Amino acid sequence: MSAIDTIIFDLGGVLIDWNPKYVYRDVFDGDEEKVDWFLNNICTSEWNVAHDAGRPLKEGTELLVNQYPEYETWIRLYYDRWPEMLGGAISDSVAILRKLKQLNMHGLYALTNWSAETFPVAKQRFEFLRYFDGIVVSGAEKTIKPSQKIYNITLDRYNIIPEKAVFIDDNLNNVKAAEELGIKGIHFKSAMQLQNDLRTMNVAI
Repeated sequence: MSAIDTIIFDLGGVLIDWNPKYVYRDVFDGDEEKVDWFLNNICTSEWNVAHDAGRPLKEGTELLVNQYPEYETWIRLYYDRWPEMLGGAISDSVAILRKLKQLNMHGLYALTNWSAETFPVAKQRFEFLRYFDGIVVSGAEKTIKPSQKIYNITLDRYNIIPEKAVFIDDNLNNVKAAEELGIKGIHFKSAMQLQNDLRTMNVAI
């Protein structure tokens, strides 16, 4: 087994809790059925992902308002109140990142699907993002996981050897895409599982 010298983290769902339901539960007075309907039919995951891929927030918002004018107020709230969708750090996972930083034995990077316009909010809020030697944000690159293009951008920019890197993501498709390039993958489910998987790869933690 090649010695691991680089660890690449996804952010949302691994180190940062993000969920639009935090806003719309307030908007719809806790009516979970209305929340789910709105996020499954109007401000959908696919619509949000387009901004992660580089579409300007204003453009995407106006597109949806024109399509569903009767929901304009609720649509505009999505990005007007976006900071409230950040639920906080996933503390057990951040503790692993912090330990890796303290040990200083590996290059630490982040590869995230995130709008370039909203990412500065996270950078300001989460001190641990400074632990990374580099962060690749999909919105800035105008390409998203699981496209191999964004993995290659990360590898090339930071001179990472795929066989000596491990990539951690809560989305299995993203993990598989990394593995196709020779990067070792960990499908994140819990901090305990992450710690065990890293130790199996002979990563001191």
